[in-house]
Amino acid sequence: MSDRDVVGARPSDSAVDTVEAVVRRQLSRALGGRRGMVEAASPTITFTLTYVSTKNLTLAIGLSLGVALLLLGLRLVQRTTVQYVVNALVGIGVGCFFVWLGGRNGGDESQQALAYFVPGILYNSVYGLLMLLSILVRWPAVGLMVGAVSDEPTAWHRDRQVVRLCSQLTWVLVVPCAIRVAVQAPIYLGGRSADDADPYITALGIAKVAMGWPLQIAALGVMVWMLARDRTPVSGRG
Repeated sequence: MSDRDVVGARPSDSAVDTVEAVVRRQLSRALGGRRGMVEAASPTITFTLTYVSTKNLTLAIGLSLGVALLLLGLRLVQRTTVQYVVNALVGIGVGCFFVWLGGRNGGDESQQALAYFVPGILYNSVYGLLMLLSILVRWPAVGLMVGAVSDEPTAWHRDRQVVRLCSQLTWVLVVPCAIRVAVQAPIYLGGRSADDADPYITALGIAKVAMGWPLQIAALGVMVWMLARDRTPVSGRG
């Protein structure tokens, strides 16, 4: 089997002769590289650090929005894809919606700031469960992501070795989600029932920053290590 048969690679990619090399290339394209990941995370990190240090909700939201718009402007000037910046802007919008809901329900500014973190907890919960489900049904999420940027979206699933590799990579992505929910959800619930939510916001903000990029980098590091071994030949159908 050629690497095109595995994940729909183009003919120019015929020099690639291992499953890991094919998936590594396609995974990089799907994630948008280092810049795409930084653009997706920067506004949320800005909000967290600003509110933890100033306790000013309006300033935190304003600075996070400003960072996203600055990144968007750079993309537009350079005429490159704005996909990852738009994703960040959507995240800010969803967070602000939860802040608004918190205020509408009578919460003070600290309760509203606490509500800003709810989308992240929900996202990690749903994302982790969906990835776990994808493994159980043998259509691992990493394989679907690889197929999404390939000429043949489901070709990778015809090779048992590729399915196994993508399942292992998907497990690596499930773990950070589970850790974030296990730590952050109890902090949020504690803040909801506390008379003073500020200490919980500080703890949640620190946890969000500490479990954001560090866990993501650790997971990607494990994935890079797995993919760098280049030990699975592109051959044989499952």
